[in-house]
Amino acid sequence: MSDEYLLEMRNIVKNFPGVQALRGVNLQVRPGEIHALMGENGAGKSTLMKCIAGIHKPTSGEIFFDGKLREGYTTQEALAMGISMIHQELSPVLHRPIMENVWLGREPLSRFGLVDHKKMYTMTKEVLKEIELNEDPATLMSSMAVAKMQMIEIAKAVSYNSKLIIMDEPTSALTEKEIKQLFFIMRKLKRQGKSIIFISHKLDEIYEITDKITVYRDGMYIGSENTQDLKTDKLISMMVGRTVDNLFPKTPCPIGDVKLEVRNLSNRKYFKNVSFTVRKGEILGIAGLVGAGRTEVVETIFGIRPHSSGEIFIDGKKVDIKKPMDAIRYGMAWLTEDRRSSGIFPMLAVQINIAIAAIPKFLNKIGVIKESVLNKGVTEYVQKIQVKTPTLFQRVENLSGGNQQKVLIARWLMTDPDILFLDEPTRGIDVGTKSEIHRLISNLAGEGKSIVMISSELPEIMGMSDRIMVMHQGKLTGIVENSKDLTQNELMAYATNTVDEYEKSKGDTNGLK
Repeated sequence: MSDEYLLEMRNIVKNFPGVQALRGVNLQVRPGEIHALMGENGAGKSTLMKCIAGIHKPTSGEIFFDGKLREGYTTQEALAMGISMIHQELSPVLHRPIMENVWLGREPLSRFGLVDHKKMYTMTKEVLKEIELNEDPATLMSSMAVAKMQMIEIAKAVSYNSKLIIMDEPTSALTEKEIKQLFFIMRKLKRQGKSIIFISHKLDEIYEITDKITVYRDGMYIGSENTQDLKTDKLISMMVGRTVDNLFPKTPCPIGDVKLEVRNLSNRKYFKNVSFTVRKGEILGIAGLVGAGRTEVVETIFGIRPHSSGEIFIDGKKVDIKKPMDAIRYGMAWLTEDRRSSGIFPMLAVQINIAIAAIPKFLNKIGVIKESVLNKGVTEYVQKIQVKTPTLFQRVENLSGGNQQKVLIARWLMTDPDILFLDEPTRGIDVGTKSEIHRLISNLAGEGKSIVMISSELPEIMGMSDRIMVMHQGKLTGIVENSKDLTQNELMAYATNTVDEYEKSKGDTNGLK
């Protein structure tokens, strides 16, 4: 191993049953370097990181860390060596406080051998202060938003005082303010000589924070270059093996009659008096900052949350939706924002994950599943949406995040819905797969489906929507017709409820509605 590298990986191969996830890949990370890993979902990035963190043992290849060859080490040994990892899928102990989550398995003990909660509280306060988080260490994790949980995971990684911190999609659930806070922490760690491996599908983040980029594709090493020397079009070409001409392939299509109408819908805790319509063939985007109530509105319409007042109409007829099965019977589908905790069944096969919402279609007269018909139907959607899986019976947890997302989309399309609610449909998805999913959404609108799409990425909302509904702290602040004159600043004015100030600064309303 060269002295200039903290981590060097040579010819790493990793095989799983039926899948070769890594095909002789390389990685070199210097001390005090923020190093990006890029590639489509399924490229092998997360698998490689799990090899570094001691979660997976490579089938073959060599790992050098801190000047020594390391073989067959465990996660605990990796932590002792100075390697910590923030995982893409969060797994907090929800009903325990922040401090117990941070120090889980290494709690400070009193001289009597009991957990010293007072000392743990103080230690946690110090760690949170280091990343400028002002939460009470005694706060239960279950009471916190996903974004705050992500920051706690970052605090936990920092608490190990590691030489190398792996961050796998750490910004996927963070607000713009929290991302700036994270980047501040990353630069601080870099100045301290720490190395960071940073995985993100957001190109603007990669170019803002990283020093070097290594690209993988289909489990193979493609190349490494300094961030400042790698042009965006070349990076995308390295990642996907082709050029992506149009990230938002929105095809204009006829807009029909009103399919869904929501009147003065309220939930006592999350939002009040929300009204909107969605037409056949229309994509209605919902924008807003974290905590705006976007997801809660959709979950209430879909029967996941109760509504305190308001009415829902489909094709002009009032409907009563008390549970998700009611919504499905009315032709609705809901793609969750958190595929891990409320979407996939990780231990089950791709087959049942796709078919589960449409099982009644595959029952014979005595209520037994017709296996051959089910497999034929699932295969059709696997091919249609291009889910990469060796077989229908592969456990879905072994697929990449992007392919897990495709499985969920296939699940709902199999129910043949008329109204689709898509909550962050491309979160944690690579550039190439994003384009595929956007094209699929556009095609569904072209078939006359009514689509409601929530996204925290304003370019995505603006690139895919016909109209955009914006929320702020549980209130509908405006519905904007999408046009070439619409800017992100205008949408942010609605999202922050500062439209009046924005209009004054412009001197006119310029088409705001």
